[in-house]
Parts: sequence; C-alpha cells; structure tokens
Amino acid sequence: MEKVLLELGQGFALLGRQYKIVVAEEEFYIDLLFYHTRLHAYMVVELKGGAFKPEYTGKLNFYCSAVDDLLRSELDQATIGLILCREAGKQTIVEYALRDIQKPLGVAEYILTQTLPESLRNILPTTEELERELDENFED
Repeated sequence: MEKVLLELGQGFALLGRQYKIVVAEEEFYIDLLFYHTRLHAYMVVELKGGAFKPEYTGKLNFYCSAVDDLLRSELDQATIGLILCREAGKQTIVEYALRDIQKPLGVAEYILTQTLPESLRNILPTTEELERELDENFED
C-alpha cells in the first residue's frame, strides 16, 4: 500500500506505517504518516476498508492535532489529513462531517484496477495483494 501512496507525487517521504504517537500516556497508531518536502507539512493518512463514516473525521482531526503539537516545528505548515476509503460514501455525509473542521482534511475513494501497466507489474503489489492487505490490517 505504501508503494501506491508514494505514487501521489513527488515530495512525499514515508515516515512510518502504524506510526506510534503517545498522548496523555496513551499510545495511538497512525496508519501512514508522510512528510511532504515541498509543502513542509506532515500528512496523516487513515485507511478504511469500507465506506466513509462520520466518526472517522474525529479520529483524523485528533491525529492531525497531535502531530501538530508533537512533531511539527515552527517552520512546518499545518498537518494535512486524508481518509482513504474503499467507498467514499454519500457526498452529503462527507460534507457534514468536514464542514466546521478548520484543519485541511479530505476524504478520497481508492479504486483498485484489475490490470497494471507492464512497467509497474514487478514494482507495485497486485490488486489481490492490496485487497488482502486492506482486509487483514485496516478493518473498521
């Protein structure tokens, strides 16, 4: 999955998968944590195996606030949050969930294609491997 997300564009550096943060002596794990070298901002990515649920925004907002306080320096921009779902869900639900949140958060649907270009077959995981990874590790 990390290889696919690295294809988002240039400038993304993966800091960790299941990246541990400690808040008030409790441990929490961010699915994927990136740093964008051109934007000078952390990016928190939460992976969800099903449709979007409004409560995901609270968790993402919490992670972004924690990263802002624990990792971000005065030279960095605000942390960006992304919820990546197998199904984005109904647009109105997503809009209501994000409406009054001031942080840069977003929701996107990922689409698994059945065929990969020949040049990427040996580099990227197959659709079946991605689906298996999501089913095993990123259940709601």
